[in-house]
Amino acid sequence: MRPRIIVLIPAHNEEKSIRQCLAGLHDQVLPKDVELDVFVIADNCTDQTEAIAKDAGKEFNLAVQVITTKGNKQRKVGALNTGWKLVYGDMLNIYNEELTDYQKLYRDSVQAILGMDADSRLAPFALRELWEGLMSARNIGGVMAKYTMRMPKKRRKLPVDDPYYEEKLSNGEYGGPISRWWTHQQKQDMASWVLDLQYHGGSTYVLGGQATLFRPEALLAVVNERKLDAPWQNDSDVEDMLLTWQLQKSGWKTLVSPKARCFVDAMRNYHAFRQQRNKWQAGTVDLLTNRDIDVKTRHLGRLWRSQLKMFADIITRILFISLLTVALVTDQFYWSWIWITPVVLASIVNVILAVKTPMHRPIDIILAFFLISPELYLWANLITFCQVWLDKFSAHKKDGWANQYNAEAGKTKSKLGIALILIALCISSTIYLSIIYRDGLTSTNVQATLQPYLMAGWITLTYLTILQSIIMLYKIWTLRGRYLA
Repeated sequence: MRPRIIVLIPAHNEEKSIRQCLAGLHDQVLPKDVELDVFVIADNCTDQTEAIAKDAGKEFNLAVQVITTKGNKQRKVGALNTGWKLVYGDMLNIYNEELTDYQKLYRDSVQAILGMDADSRLAPFALRELWEGLMSARNIGGVMAKYTMRMPKKRRKLPVDDPYYEEKLSNGEYGGPISRWWTHQQKQDMASWVLDLQYHGGSTYVLGGQATLFRPEALLAVVNERKLDAPWQNDSDVEDMLLTWQLQKSGWKTLVSPKARCFVDAMRNYHAFRQQRNKWQAGTVDLLTNRDIDVKTRHLGRLWRSQLKMFADIITRILFISLLTVALVTDQFYWSWIWITPVVLASIVNVILAVKTPMHRPIDIILAFFLISPELYLWANLITFCQVWLDKFSAHKKDGWANQYNAEAGKTKSKLGIALILIALCISSTIYLSIIYRDGLTSTNVQATLQPYLMAGWITLTYLTILQSIIMLYKIWTLRGRYLA
């Protein structure tokens, strides 16, 4: 039996994207004498995912087998494990059924396992690049593709009399300026992460589930060493990160490919984005702090530094807004040109990132230069960061998968509009009261009372700003290389 790569694609109501996913596999050039088998796990589907997957397999001449789950309550994890057990057997089978001779031959022929999301599409030659990376050394357990968000086409190019007008807008194929801007911010964020991984040698603390090629021996090592029935576990909202840490603990390298690219869907609105990042951030924090999960990554220091940086970012901004407001209201603000330094550094960092982001637009570079896009996007992430850490101390555990799915499906609504109205009211009230009580607020007694506190606050903010400026200088230094996002 020839050596083969098998593809596991968990798909829950993915009728709009599964064909494109399989089309991407059709575009691949396989290694010599290696075959490709595709397993689409139609997980609790209520749409036409199964039928479309079968038709697409015939259309693209792929060896596609569609598996339907029965009573799966573990969502993506359960779907992936269903595909795994089909090839490697079920350790929990109470009848102790062994694999047939043919099944054993098939299992032994599997040289790599590609885990993919149903809304992902591999770029041409990506699979070959992943294969070459996986086979370049015996101790490599998994190689992840570089992810790039698909940019929606301009909505004005979609004819209003198109019979599929509403469908093309809802599935993200077309979008307006806000949707396209939001997609680019996520794409630039992903590019920044990939560039940072490549600068530090290509080792990653998470083999993303969008498209990662695994060595079967590495997954089997995790299963056997940790006495699991399958590699993926439901103990975390970030099952791909947990598996990566387990691979590293077993002595396997986990890498990001320098060339293989995979196109993935971005979150199309702020609400869906928040729920996705809540799940990612909450899962990461849980892995960092949960003592019951007996596994840690070699990137532990980097992850904690990332958490501390987010904390410093929000403290700096809250402190700056508070001090600036009090200083202006009491007529004690004095401008110094040295404060332009961190702004210039931030502008340089974001312009470089915008330029290095694949398929960027001139408007993206302009908005990055003026720090409009980066600051708005950062605030969205800071809000998520605060919510996750506050929820960490709550007795009620949220279902990250359910929240994200409901947000993407439009079953829940965002509170962004209410929040913006409240912020506008606070700003308006502050300005109004400052004008009404200006004489009292700018009196000598009030200024003398507040001056020591303002001075202490500005000094603290200065030290924080110096620290963050050093971090930005280091970021500029790391971005000087010719790494591609």
